[in-house]
Amino acid sequence: MTTTAERPVRVEPDPRPAARLRRPGWKDPRLLVGIVVVALSVALGSWAVSTASRTVTVYAAGTALTPGTPVTAADVRTVEVRLGTQTERYLLAEDGLPEEAVVLRTVPAGELVPASSLGAAADLAVRPVAVPVTTGLSERIVAGAAVDVWFVPEAPATGAGAEPAGAGEDVPQPEMLVGAVTVAQVDEGDGTLVAGGPVTVHVLVDVDDLPVVLAAVAGDGTIALVPVGGAG
Repeated sequence: MTTTAERPVRVEPDPRPAARLRRPGWKDPRLLVGIVVVALSVALGSWAVSTASRTVTVYAAGTALTPGTPVTAADVRTVEVRLGTQTERYLLAEDGLPEEAVVLRTVPAGELVPASSLGAAADLAVRPVAVPVTTGLSERIVAGAAVDVWFVPEAPATGAGAEPAGAGEDVPQPEMLVGAVTVAQVDEGDGTLVAGGPVTVHVLVDVDDLPVVLAAVAGDGTIALVPVGGAG
């Protein structure tokens, strides 16, 4: 039996033109967005480097600045430092010192003066109290140091006919009045030329603690100041 040969299939050409990759033009939105992103990245990096390396002139405490004291040019000095983006936190020399401002919190000698450490006298939460100290005073108790204030009651009489201490009642013990208060000033009187002479120390006491401290100063007994660890 004879068979008829299969006819070849003819493939008609696609009349549509072949798609070709085109180089993006200047009006292509994607290209414009990419250029903007790159430009912003370069500008931001340049600004960050410039800001980090730029120095500014700020105020530093020439001596310990204690709460309640006004600040003058004699109390500070200028230094060149790199603050980066933290310039608003400190007093810039170009802005000058605030007028009629007082110290609100202690700034140790040599440290940069924070802008928040100065303000109006009405904002103070502490008051200076003159404390007479007749016992030996530690060399670490200076302006700006932190001290604990203790009250030492007067010892009971031990003369002839007096009842021995502890026989009838407990011997009064020293009592801490306030802790970690700041020394504002140390006034040494003429008596300090002799070892153990009296000294008046001005300490900054919180308003709420004033009654107990003032009562102790006026009471029968002595006041002792103990430096807080690391003070001085």
